[in-house]
Amino acid sequence: MRKMVNYVGESAARAFRIRPLGDRALVVYLDTAMQEGERWLLAAGMAELLREAGLTWLVDAVPAYDTVTVVYERFDYEQAAADVERVLLDTRHQYAIEPRLIEIPVCYGGHYGPDLAACASRAGMTEASFVTRHAAAEYQVAMIGFMPGFPYLSGLPAELRQPRLARPRSSVPAGAVGIAGGQTGIYPLSTPGGWQLIGQTPLRLFDPKRAEPFLLRMGDRLRFVPISEQDLKEQGETP
Repeated sequence: MRKMVNYVGESAARAFRIRPLGDRALVVYLDTAMQEGERWLLAAGMAELLREAGLTWLVDAVPAYDTVTVVYERFDYEQAAADVERVLLDTRHQYAIEPRLIEIPVCYGGHYGPDLAACASRAGMTEASFVTRHAAAEYQVAMIGFMPGFPYLSGLPAELRQPRLARPRSSVPAGAVGIAGGQTGIYPLSTPGGWQLIGQTPLRLFDPKRAEPFLLRMGDRLRFVPISEQDLKEQGETP
């Protein structure tokens, strides 16, 4: 069933406010009194609606935790804000997205999760117990950011929280699954990074050659599925 998030008419006026951001963008601020999951779905739906509204001046609409940043070039802020408000208050529109439940295969520990042992020790668990708790939880994509396709995932069990590395790695491989603070995430590309690495997925989270470059989108629900090293190699996606 397609989940609908609908704010129209007077209710929409209370759901957001618009403010300038420099001379090339504005920000739609969402009502932070809403529950987090609802707010993330709303931000994703607003951004999708604005991108499809035929606004000739629009460069991009970027959703985040409780904002949507609307980027434009050589355009008047007052007119841009008026156009955004008009689109978002139009009672013919609904902010509709479909949160999917996606399974992400992960090879935990060893060479692919070099920080797993230390994470388990800090949590007072065995490595196997840590993996079981991490894979048993259901997560939600709170935001895509930092780099193309990087999902910030809410839902990490409190006992699995981990500090960032004191010294970030100069290179983290694409597909690495990590924990930092109260969130878990997946590196879509090779990059420096300071998250605690506990596993590796063979899936490509970002591929500009695909019709939909991003595997995940804001609002999706996600589960990790433990796999073996052999499975990791067999399931690896080629460019």
